[in-house]
Amino acid sequence: MALRSHVFENPQAPQKTNSASDQSLHRPDGHGTPFLSVAALYSQMKPLSLIAFLALALPGLLSATDDHASLIRASLEKAGDNRSEIKKALTDVPRDQRAGMRFLVAYMPEHDLQELDAAFLLSNVATAYRARAELPWGKDIPEERFFNDVLPYASINERRDNWREDFFERFLPLVKDCTTPGEAAQNLNRDIFKMLDVQYHARKRPKPDQSPYESIEAKFASCTGLSVLLIDACRAMSVPARFAGTPRWANKRGNHSWVEVWDQGTWHFTGACEYNAKGLNKVWFLNDASHAKKDEPRHAIYASSWKHTGLSFPMIWARDLDFVPAINVTDHYTGRSAALLAAGECLLGIQVWDRPGGERRVCRIKVRSGKTTLHKGKTTGTSDDSNHLFEVVLKQGQSFVIEYTDPAGKTHTTTYETTTESNQRLDLHLVQE
Repeated sequence: MALRSHVFENPQAPQKTNSASDQSLHRPDGHGTPFLSVAALYSQMKPLSLIAFLALALPGLLSATDDHASLIRASLEKAGDNRSEIKKALTDVPRDQRAGMRFLVAYMPEHDLQELDAAFLLSNVATAYRARAELPWGKDIPEERFFNDVLPYASINERRDNWREDFFERFLPLVKDCTTPGEAAQNLNRDIFKMLDVQYHARKRPKPDQSPYESIEAKFASCTGLSVLLIDACRAMSVPARFAGTPRWANKRGNHSWVEVWDQGTWHFTGACEYNAKGLNKVWFLNDASHAKKDEPRHAIYASSWKHTGLSFPMIWARDLDFVPAINVTDHYTGRSAALLAAGECLLGIQVWDRPGGERRVCRIKVRSGKTTLHKGKTTGTSDDSNHLFEVVLKQGQSFVIEYTDPAGKTHTTTYETTTESNQRLDLHLVQE
């Protein structure tokens, strides 16, 4: 499968033609922002003599003392006909930003090397350094974290949007009173989705792996698209952030994607568009994540990386692509269960639908044993992740009364007898067909 990259450009900026493309396409993102459609991925071998030529052309950039020298040489060869743009980015970058640009180019995916122009890379790097200098936590971010988890312009295989300067200007007021990257990430998660009018929907989003501007234009996104958007907002504010997820929960309930944020010397996690005032690490999927299996690739948890790791992020929406480096972070989640089950207990997840095959509905719900109310709360709706259920811990092999009140105020009642399974699910319907 060939992967096509596109670059959204600021409409006020002069339009450039990528050397790897012979035509430009335009499409609005809600602000009249066009994007550049460029050539598909291809491979081209270059003569060995090119290495010597590049070493002469870029003596300061490809010196023997540069840890990334050999990777940069390889990147320039992979760039093919676009290598002049990559070389321009390396030579035109200011000296104090050179190390960051070298890191970015050293680990760029091959299709980006062949398609992205110097202006895109220079703008991305310059704005990242500017944010690091202006925000109070910037000076405390280790260089390794800044290079790998702030500087990159992409997280997975999403379309390449030129979001950084736009997001810096747009979201800076949201973090002006914050003092830590974790606090900034919380504010961004609380506010940007309302500002942008973007929400979760399992079916209305055009595709799972949307870029930031694709999600803004569509108004809907999957957990994957929402995570990409929040990560980019965080990175624009010099908050180290990375993409995390599992191909499939160990209880076989489905896949999920979320965001990890670096703060106070360690990684924390949060659901995109799922702000919790109690803080980071307070997520609905904590119990699911705690049962992940490190040594079973389908049920492990991974975090993305820009630097090569020897492991690929398993993108189930694009199974034939393996160019996104990953870290197995399962150990960070196991043992954190929010619902530790005792012997003879089970975890029951409940959802209410308007009709079979229809939409989920938010309903007030009670779980009773006889006349005693054991649990009460609300079920989740269409704007919540499809794997997010109203969950309760119950005794196995017993009968319970479930009461749920629909948005019109009508109360429905049913009974449910738990089995001996540790994880159970109950789907209720307001109208039977």
